[in-house]
Amino acid sequence: MPTQNEPLNTFPIQQFITQVKGADASNSKEVKLDMQNAKRLAFTLGEVMARLNGDLESLLVNKNNTSDEVIQVQLDGGSTF
Repeated sequence: MPTQNEPLNTFPIQQFITQVKGADASNSKEVKLDMQNAKRLAFTLGEVMARLNGDLESLLVNKNNTSDEVIQVQLDGGSTF
């Protein structure tokens, strides 16, 4: 399983999207996947979802660990209007 910093191999997802686009363009009523490609697609989708979940958890933990930032804005009315 890839670590957080390794790029994900999303080729099976891209391949599936291309297959669906081709089927749609030719007005096909179905798209068929052999078992090997279906397994690759399922595994890749699982990896992508796990990575997204991990990223979301990290984001939430980092958000909870930071204090609220105070930003001051001063409006002087300006003179260039």
